[in-house]
This record gives sequence, structure tokens and C-alpha cells, in this order.
Amino acid sequence: MPRLFTGLEIPADVAFDLSLMRGGIAGARWIDPECHHITLRFIGDIPDGLAREIAYELEGVEARPFQLRLSGCGVFGGSKPHTLYARVEESADLRRLQAVHERICQVLGLPPEGRKFTPHVTLARLREPDLGALHRFVADHNLYKSRVFEVARFVLFSSRPSRGGGPYAVEESYQLQAGT
Repeated sequence: MPRLFTGLEIPADVAFDLSLMRGGIAGARWIDPECHHITLRFIGDIPDGLAREIAYELEGVEARPFQLRLSGCGVFGGSKPHTLYARVEESADLRRLQAVHERICQVLGLPPEGRKFTPHVTLARLREPDLGALHRFVADHNLYKSRVFEVARFVLFSSRPSRGGGPYAVEESYQLQAGT
């Protein structure tokens, strides 16, 4: 039974830039640069037959290539922070692509995603972090901006069940087509 999700890969140079931010927060488990991605739809542990159906339906997704940029940092978890992330600048194209993935999953019988789509790249998983260091990190990196990068494909990732995810494998890739 594979554990699947759809997402966007981060260019190697942008992932490297993110890796330069690592450190300075006790209680942070930093994500390796090769695992950086933007999740579009977490699918979860599903039977092989359903995995094949999802992979097939994703082939029919029509979307144009578009551009993205990462901008600033944030934290999920409120008063009990659990994830440090880089924000993704607002993109109507990204939201449309994510909505198509959500529809495909629901049509194939998966329950709706319970969380609001907040595009991001996870930088670290947090376990009882030093809150002062965490707040300083976010403040120090709030003006971070990556270069603008082209999104020309999305992928179907698999992962092994583990704390914090990863390593991830690309099961299928789907090119975005200009003019669609």
C-alpha cells in the first residue's frame, strides 16, 4: 500500500539557498534540501488499484506552466509550533492546479482534505523548540525571497511512513503544457 501525495519540486539552487538557513533553533529537525517540495494534495496510504487510478487521472490534468517564488517564513502550530516553513507567494495558477488535484481525489472516493491549502516548503519539524530562537529566526528571514522559478511539471510522490516524511520518490511526473 503506497503512501502518496502530489506536489511540485523545488529547483536545486532554491533548495540549496533554503539549506543555508538551517540552524540556530534547539528542538528543530531540519529537512534535507533534496526533500524540499510544495505539497499539492496529500493522498495517504491507499491500495495499489486506487493509486493506479489516481496516476491515470492525473495524466488528464490540463494546466499551463507558471512561475512561483518563495517569500518569507512562517510557523504552523500557533502556541505549540510544530513546523517551520518558507511561504509561497500567492499564485492563482498554483491554486487552480491544487483544486484540480483535490477534485480528482474526491471523485475517486477520497475524503476532502481537512486543512485549508497553505502552499509552503517545510524547512524544519519542531519538537518543543526554543521559542525565542524560533521567533528570531522568523524575524531574521521574513524578508527572504527566492528567485522566481518556472513550474513546468507536477509529480506524484511516494514516501515511506516515517517521522517527518522522506525520503520521497517520484512515482510519476506530469508535464504542464503551454496553450492549455
